[in-house]
Amino acid sequence: MKCPRCSSTDIKVIDSRVAKEGNSIRRRRECIQCSHRFNTIEEILHEGLMVLKSDGRSEEFDRSKIFNGIRRATEKLPVDIEQINLLVNDVIEELMEEYDYEIPSRAIGENIMFRLKKIDQIAYVRFACVYKDFRDINELMQDISNLNT
Repeated sequence: MKCPRCSSTDIKVIDSRVAKEGNSIRRRRECIQCSHRFNTIEEILHEGLMVLKSDGRSEEFDRSKIFNGIRRATEKLPVDIEQINLLVNDVIEELMEEYDYEIPSRAIGENIMFRLKKIDQIAYVRFACVYKDFRDINELMQDISNLNT
């Protein structure tokens, strides 16, 4: 681990806490060299987990893709990083319970949309526009009209 300010590797842990969802540990660290304090998160790596794409290809599971997709959908909306992290962890946890080593990309997208719909409808529509790849405005309007049902 390197200090983000001075790149020193001489760092001490000040505090460790289990995160709210219980799947990770937050650590408060301090650089001995420059006294800069920063946080890190330690979490389980999902090695060997594959995503089965709609075209039949498989690729290695990447948590950051889920996080970044949700982050883009919630940009400039009243959704904070902690909510996004909880959403990502919930999605991954549910998918891990349902699938062994290969998760269909469709299941990931639908799980995210289901959860975004509850958090923020604008974020849901933004995510759905990319995920569902609407062909015209009528398909989008139909999806939006189904939001309230």
